[in-house]
Amino acid sequence: MELRSSGLQRLVREVAKFGAVGGAGVLVNLGVFNLVRHASDLPVVRASIIATVVAIAFNYVGFRHWTYRDRDKSGRTRELTLFLLFSAIGLVIENGVLYLATYGFGWDGPLQSNVFKFVGIGVATLFRFWSYRSWVFRAMPAREAVAGAESILARQPKQPAPVSESRQRVP
Repeated sequence: MELRSSGLQRLVREVAKFGAVGGAGVLVNLGVFNLVRHASDLPVVRASIIATVVAIAFNYVGFRHWTYRDRDKSGRTRELTLFLLFSAIGLVIENGVLYLATYGFGWDGPLQSNVFKFVGIGVATLFRFWSYRSWVFRAMPAREAVAGAESILARQPKQPAPVSESRQRVP
C-alpha cells in the first residue's frame, strides 16, 4: 500500500506542477492573444496561433526546468522534437475550437473569442498532459535511476565512519 500511495503522491505533485506551469502559460496565451488581437488587424485565429506559439515556448521552459526536472535529460533533441510535435497537435486542437466557433457559428465577439480560446486551451491541455508525460518527459526506469545514484555515490570521497560516543570515552 505504501508504494501505491507514494506513486499517487508523485502523480498528484506532477499534476499540480503541470497545472501551475500550464496556468501561467494560459495567462501568457490569453494575454498575448488579446494584445495581438487589439493591436493589429490580424484575424482572430491567426492572433490565437501567435499566442499559442509564445505560450508553447514559455511552457517548455517551465516543464523542462521545474515540472519534469527529475526526468531523463539524455535525449534533448528527441525531447524537443516530440514536445514540438505534440504541441503542434495541441495548437490545432486549441485553435480548431476557436476556428469552429468563429467561422462555423459566427461567434466572433471579444468575449466569445476569449471563451472559446479558453475552451480550446482546456481541451488541448488534456491531450498535452497525456502526451508530454507519456512520450516527451518520460520517467526514468527505476533500474537506471538506481544505477545513476550508485554511480554518483561511487564518485563521492570516502569519509571516515563517525566515532560513537562509547568509543570516545577514555576509562
